[in-house]
Amino acid sequence: MVGAGTIGLSWTALFANAGLNVTVSDPRPDLADVVRDSMPELAASLGTSAEALLAKISISASLAEAVAEADLVQENGPERLEFKQQLFAEIAAAAPKHALLTSSSSGIVATLIAAQLDEEAAARMLIAHPFNPPQLMPLVEIVPGERTSESATLAAIDFYRALGKVPVREHKEVQGFVANRLQAVVLKEAFSLVLQGVVTVEELDIAMKASLGARWATIGPFESYHLGGGPGGIRHMFAHLGANLTGDDSGVTEADVEKLINEVERSYGSGAAAYAKLAAARDRKQIAVNNALKSAVE
Repeated sequence: MVGAGTIGLSWTALFANAGLNVTVSDPRPDLADVVRDSMPELAASLGTSAEALLAKISISASLAEAVAEADLVQENGPERLEFKQQLFAEIAAAAPKHALLTSSSSGIVATLIAAQLDEEAAARMLIAHPFNPPQLMPLVEIVPGERTSESATLAAIDFYRALGKVPVREHKEVQGFVANRLQAVVLKEAFSLVLQGVVTVEELDIAMKASLGARWATIGPFESYHLGGGPGGIRHMFAHLGANLTGDDSGVTEADVEKLINEVERSYGSGAAAYAKLAAARDRKQIAVNNALKSAVE
């Protein structure tokens, strides 16, 4: 674990809780204290003890020593390209030739980070971006670079899935990846609504938690719109709402719409039987989420 900030410490707790031996490296002089002091809160969130986690964790001020026997290196340094390029050059020089080299970067793509690495090291380097906090949120975005090998990509997916994460492979590099880009759109509108005086900060958060937040815990936007069309599905939604779904100035063509519809129907099925099955599953999950939240609040 390279970097002992919030993300690095959260990853450390998750890895240790999975029974992995974790070596944490960070140049900060208080590294031992930071790791020790962070574990009680992280352990509580994982349903274990700080002592159990710390038994699997060691620290090292030397980056080279920390990665010398690693099977996977998870980098959590500052979001500065030149810094990450230099850091991965040092990691690649010291880590075993089989080690996966992953970055928690929230926006910088692997192709740029690995630009100065040789072919062998670049083939093992990719993005493994968590959603914060990593020890609790299921998502990890797996984003290979232009020179990342398929075998390294698949090995990373298997590794994070074995940790209980939900890995999503992204097939094209875009700055910010997927989850942060979606979040940015929502936040932009949230800022606008509050600054216009439409709602307060607290009211907006309540509205989100009681609507889209609760819904998206069980189904995503495409499945939601597919179900919103009833047995006719998303095809029915587009036929009746059209540009209201995509926006008049979105540049989305009829061919684009048909492509989206076809992909949704391939993913979730179409017709009355598919709708009934999806709706029943959605309702079961939504009831479970609602009940879990009520229990947690109480």
